[in-house]
Amino acid sequence: MKELKHAGSCLAISVLLLFPVFGFAQNSDNARPAKADNAQPPQERDGKHDFDFLFGKWKSHQRRLLHPLTGSNEWAEFDATVVARPILGGAGNMDEFEADTPTSHISGVTVRIYNSKSHQWSIYWGSQGIGALSLPATVGQFKDGRGEFYDQEDYDGKSIFVRYLWIASPDAPRWEQAFSTDGGKTWETNWVGTFTRDKS
Repeated sequence: MKELKHAGSCLAISVLLLFPVFGFAQNSDNARPAKADNAQPPQERDGKHDFDFLFGKWKSHQRRLLHPLTGSNEWAEFDATVVARPILGGAGNMDEFEADTPTSHISGVTVRIYNSKSHQWSIYWGSQGIGALSLPATVGQFKDGRGEFYDQEDYDGKSIFVRYLWIASPDAPRWEQAFSTDGGKTWETNWVGTFTRDKS
């Protein structure tokens, strides 16, 4: 939900290639090749279902820092509704976000697409106010129920990193947005969303 950010919003992804290694065993007379290691390289985890916990209708409480990266601690709080569903035959998902803030109405959409080769998600946010999906995508993945997603962009003339954090839960997930001006050494959280499933 990049409403704090400019209309635009990735970090380079490196791929490690694993090669079989052959060692050499020594005996008293000469050296000879040891048996090749038949162990298979570890399989990348398939994260296509990482966001399945979010499918359905939610009531959400939102806290938004009004003046990020200024030292201000002035927050606005408001409630929202979120409806999430799969798209692209399960290779992606989207949610629709509606909220009345103290100063405006937000009507937005988040689109997430899974790359089965990189095993990472690309996340795009768009709203009536922006009029387009934000670029670059915010990219990352889940590990042990915690999803971290990053991009790099300009904000008020500063080059910053942006981080989304998702804590997966079937009944009470949590989302955070944070900015960093020092290359990711420190982060200022500027938007927090907590969710409860709407059973109505």
